Amino acid sequence: MYRAKRRLLGAPLTTESIGRKLGNRTALGVLASDCVSSSAYGSEEMLRVLVPVVGAAAFTLLMPLTGAILLVLFLLTLCYSDVVTLYTRAGGSYVVARENFGPDVAQVAAVALLVDYIVTVAVQVSAGTNALISLAHLAGDDWTGLDHLQLPVSAGVIVLLAFGNLRGIREAGRMFALPAYLFMTAVGLVLVVAAVRGLTGGLPHADLKAAGVVPLGTPGDGWLYGASLFIVLRSFANGGSSLTGLEAISNGISAFREPQGRNARRTLVTMSCVLAVLVLGVSTMAHFTHAVPYTDGTPTVIAQEAHLAFGDGVPGTAGLVFVQLATALVLYTGANTPFTGFPFLASFVAQDRFLPRVLTRRGHRLAFSNGIIALAVISLALLLATGASVDRLVALYAIGVFTAFTMAGAGLTAYHLRRREPLRRTKITVNALAAAISAAVVLIFAVTKFTEGAWLVVVIFPLGVWVLMRINREYRREAAVLQRLPTGADRPRVRRHQVFVLVDSLDLATLKALRYAHELRPDETRAVHFAIDETRARHLSDVWESTAATSVALELVACPDRRLRHAMRELAVRTTRDGETSLTVLVPRRLYANALGKVLHRGTGEAMAKALGNLPHVAVTILPFDVSRALRELESGRTPPPD
Repeated sequence: MYRAKRRLLGAPLTTESIGRKLGNRTALGVLASDCVSSSAYGSEEMLRVLVPVVGAAAFTLLMPLTGAILLVLFLLTLCYSDVVTLYTRAGGSYVVARENFGPDVAQVAAVALLVDYIVTVAVQVSAGTNALISLAHLAGDDWTGLDHLQLPVSAGVIVLLAFGNLRGIREAGRMFALPAYLFMTAVGLVLVVAAVRGLTGGLPHADLKAAGVVPLGTPGDGWLYGASLFIVLRSFANGGSSLTGLEAISNGISAFREPQGRNARRTLVTMSCVLAVLVLGVSTMAHFTHAVPYTDGTPTVIAQEAHLAFGDGVPGTAGLVFVQLATALVLYTGANTPFTGFPFLASFVAQDRFLPRVLTRRGHRLAFSNGIIALAVISLALLLATGASVDRLVALYAIGVFTAFTMAGAGLTAYHLRRREPLRRTKITVNALAAAISAAVVLIFAVTKFTEGAWLVVVIFPLGVWVLMRINREYRREAAVLQRLPTGADRPRVRRHQVFVLVDSLDLATLKALRYAHELRPDETRAVHFAIDETRARHLSDVWESTAATSVALELVACPDRRLRHAMRELAVRTTRDGETSLTVLVPRRLYANALGKVLHRGTGEAMAKALGNLPHVAVTILPFDVSRALRELESGRTPPPD
């Protein structure tokens, strides 16, 4: 197994390999991919709600809603600038909530971030696949069958990302920073070309009546063009998906060079400015070109904008290919970010004893392998349940991340309320406002998207918090029992020690167990065979008496009903009934390198240990013995030692 793991994952890494730090430019590319890539679908998700209600008037309503999204971005940027300045340990809103509200309340942030990471993987890979399919739709002639590839391609990308991270892919590589810069360049190029064509009157409009577009509504009168407040709030909540990933820098702050707080703050501000330009640019392009969402998700709005800006012909097709490949690449790279954030956060929560401790262990390549596998499995299940639909996944997306925003803002508000410092009132106002608006977005999403899948997150949140609290209560219960043990609890409470060696046949494995029994220096050693087959038992007894390999007599215990574990349990109870005798049961376990040996020889060690494990004064030890190796040595003329 180890050889197979080494071939699959590569040579193991040593602990000294941990701790590579990022410069600000590399950190921006690495940590911003999740954030800036969300601009590829944020505006489209707003239009997907508005267009079926108000038709072409949606492109006018899009601009004030985008302005509201940018205002929220501004407040959250100020809030998280405070977070990275005060808390330089990775963990983001979880650490903020734990330090200010205690570990129990912090589990709300933990569940929010864990859910956000899971949904981020599904959303990003689905959107990335949409970008590739959109390229095929716009650059080719007949690609109608490609929509069926949405789910298998997205699932394959998740498997590939999980495998890469198990091999120890590092975020601290320039390779992972490149896609973000390519995407920024690609969208910037689209905006510049569109601006030039728009000023010269040559920027075309999309066909709102093309086959496959979402159904067009009819605008009404009034400043909302007939859209209800419910629809506008729903569209605003969808647009909030543009801000997901903003917390990535606070979650990965430990990767920055010293001074970590200042470098992280500068990178955060730069990332927010880039995101604001991208979101505003994509929405403005949609406003002027009327790029409209399609029912099946492809071609995407940003793909249509690139196609309309660059036009037809070889240069236009080349520009479209560049934009779509850059978009797909940054979206897939953004899906890689949770494969670092989720395992790290899970390890923090596990260290606080709210998740199983197995999540704190680093694997073969220094990655938190158990967390990576868990994230991949749950993300794949979510992808299958939603059919890799970005629209259906967005209903689950922003609730988690905006709950984390709420916890961060509320935690910082509590932090500043307890202190006297410069600009105290301003910081309290900003953080409280960020928390309130984020909570409002969560509420809007929960209400307006409840029937579209948000009910699942609404149910998962309290259930997830309860599960984490239940795990912690079990760990605390174990710790409390340990603390109540008297001094010297490890000292023996019995006066006599017996060792039973369970004998199935006389072989090297049995001899090894007998030798180990003598090394324990018990008061008595007994070799015990349960006589299920009387003829075989008599034959074993004759062979045992004729050998000089052992001085321990073989004891046959009748087992006429063939209930081996029941008979062993009764014998153990009789042996330790006086309360003065402890019993150790040695069970030889024969190991075989080939599959045939495993099939021909049944192992009962684990079953025996389970049957005797809860008896007082009884311990079970399973002694492995490599039979295949012993046979090879015997066949080569060497005599293997019994140990």
